[in-house]
Amino acid sequence: MDFLGYQLRNNLFVAPMAGVTDRPFRQLCKKLGAGLAVSEMVTSNSLLYGSAKTRRRADHEGEVDPIAVQIAGADPATMALAARYNVDRGAQIIDINMGCPAKKVCNVMAGSALMQDEPLVARILETVVAAVPDTPVTLKFRTGWNRDNRNAPRIASIAEASGIRAIAIHGRTRADQYQGCAEYDTIALVKSQVKIPVIANGDIDTPQKARFVLDYTGADGLMIGRAAQGRPWLFREIEHFLLTGELLPPPPVAEIHGILRGHLADLYAFYGEETGVRIARKHISWYTRGLVGSANFRHAMNQLQGIAEQLAATDEFFLGHAAANERLRHEDRMQEMKAA
Repeated sequence: MDFLGYQLRNNLFVAPMAGVTDRPFRQLCKKLGAGLAVSEMVTSNSLLYGSAKTRRRADHEGEVDPIAVQIAGADPATMALAARYNVDRGAQIIDINMGCPAKKVCNVMAGSALMQDEPLVARILETVVAAVPDTPVTLKFRTGWNRDNRNAPRIASIAEASGIRAIAIHGRTRADQYQGCAEYDTIALVKSQVKIPVIANGDIDTPQKARFVLDYTGADGLMIGRAAQGRPWLFREIEHFLLTGELLPPPPVAEIHGILRGHLADLYAFYGEETGVRIARKHISWYTRGLVGSANFRHAMNQLQGIAEQLAATDEFFLGHAAANERLRHEDRMQEMKAA
C-alpha cells in the first residue's frame, strides 16, 4: 500500500495506545504483519520533554520506516512545537490525537474533548501542518462527542481543508468510551465525503470482521488496537485472509511462548529490570487469555519482582500447555474477556 509517500506492507495499522504501543510492541506488530504502527501519545507540554517517559516514547532506534508519532494537546502553538520536536527526533509522520476518551486527557480539553470546539480543531490542525511543512500530518478522532453530536463528517471536512493527509476514525463517540459496539455508518459517510485516505477503527478483532469493515465502509485501511493486545499475530491472520480468503489455523501455544519470550526480552532491554518487569505483567496477562489455569497463574505472576522469577514462571506455564500441543483459539480468549 502506498501511504503518504511510503510503501507499506499492507493497509493494517496499529492504533496508538497509551502504555501499550511502545517501541517493543510496535516492532513486534510490524514483524507479525502490521503495515504501520503509531506511537503511544506524546505530550505537547514542553516542560515534559526531558522526562524519562517522554524520552522513551520518542525512542525509535531500529524501527522500520515510516515512523509515526502521535501528539496530544489543546494549544495550537504548543502542538506545533511538539510536532517540530518529534520531527527533529526522527518522526516521519505526525498524528494528532483527538480520539482519546480518557478523563485525564479530556479534562484538559485535549483528546476527543476537542471535538466539541470545531474552530479550535481548525486552528490546531492548520498550525501543526504549517509547522512541519515537509512532514505528513494525520488525525485520529471519534464519531463525535456523544450520540446526539456525531460531528465526525464536519471534523473530517475541517481536517481535509487544513492540509491533514489522512484520518483514522474510531466508531464510537467520546461518551461511549469503549462500551457497546462500534458503528461504521459514520465512517462510511465520512469516506464518501472526503478525498484523503480514511482508516476505520473499532472492534476489528477477527479476519472476517476486517473484511466486513473494509467492504462496509469503503475505508482505505484498518486500525487495530485492543484486539492485538496479547495477540500481535492478528495482523498476519488478517493479512492472509484479505489476500487469500483463507483462515490461518490458531497459533500453537509453543509459538505463542516464543513470541512472548522475544517480546519480554525487548521490554527488559528497553525499560530496564524494575520497570520492564512491571510493564511485562500486563502483556503476559494478555498473552495467557483463554488458556486453562491462566487466572491463577496471573495472580501468582503479578507478585514476582525480578526478571529471572518472571521468566521462570512464564516458561513453566507455557511449556505445560505446549507439551499438550494446544492451540489458542480466539473464541476461548473472548469467553475469558467477557467473564472478567
